[in-house]
Amino acid sequence: MIGSATSGRFETLRRKMVQQQLGGIVDGRVRDAMAMIPRERFVGSVMQPRAYEDGPLPIGAGQTISQPWIVARMTELLGLDGHEKVLEIGTGSGYQTAILAALTRKVISLERIGDLARSARRRLSDLGLSNVTVLASDGTMGRSDYAPYDAVIVTAGAPAIPERLIEQVVVGGPVVIPVGDAKSQVLLRLTRTPDDDSGHVQWREERFENCRFVPLIGRFGWKEQ
Repeated sequence: MIGSATSGRFETLRRKMVQQQLGGIVDGRVRDAMAMIPRERFVGSVMQPRAYEDGPLPIGAGQTISQPWIVARMTELLGLDGHEKVLEIGTGSGYQTAILAALTRKVISLERIGDLARSARRRLSDLGLSNVTVLASDGTMGRSDYAPYDAVIVTAGAPAIPERLIEQVVVGGPVVIPVGDAKSQVLLRLTRTPDDDSGHVQWREERFENCRFVPLIGRFGWKEQ
C-alpha cells in the first residue's frame, strides 16, 4: 500500500534525499526505510513541495517534523533488528513513527497534543501500517501498561535524563533522547544496565551530536508556558 501512496515526482525527491542527505548513516535497513516512507504524506499540503528539504518543517501546534538526517540518525542509534517493541515519545505528524514501524515488530507512540495524535493515527492507517498504536498521553510518563520495551526514542528535547523511561526499557535496551536546555541539546544513548543492590535503575551513557528539538513538555519534562 505504501508504494501506491506516492507519486513519481516525490519518489525521485526521496531517492535524492537518501543519496544526498544521509551521509554517515550506514545501517542499510534504516536507509531502505527512509527510501520507502513517503515523507510528503506527513506534512500539510502547503509544505509538500518542501517535504524532502534538508531541514525541519512546521506541522502545526508549534511542532515540527525533524530533518531527515536526524530521523535516520536517531533510528540507527536504536540498533533495531526487526523484533523489538519500541516506545516513541512525541508522535508529531507520525513520520518517525512510520520509519520505526517499517523496521520493527511493534511501535507504541505517545503524543500529548490530541489533534496531532488523531492526524498521525489516520496517516499511519492510510499507509497500511498496522503495527502502530498512537496514544494521546503525557510522554514523559511513558506507558507502564505496555512495558517493558526493547527500545525507547524521544523526539523532543528533555531538561534531564528521564529515569521513568529508563525503568520501562529492558536491561540492555537503549533510550535515545536529546537532553539539554531550551535552545540546544546533546543526543544521548542511554543503555539500561542491571539495577543496583537497592533496586535503583542504572544505565550507561553515550554522547553523540549536538542538536535542537522542540521542548519535551510534561510532568517530568519542561512545563508548558
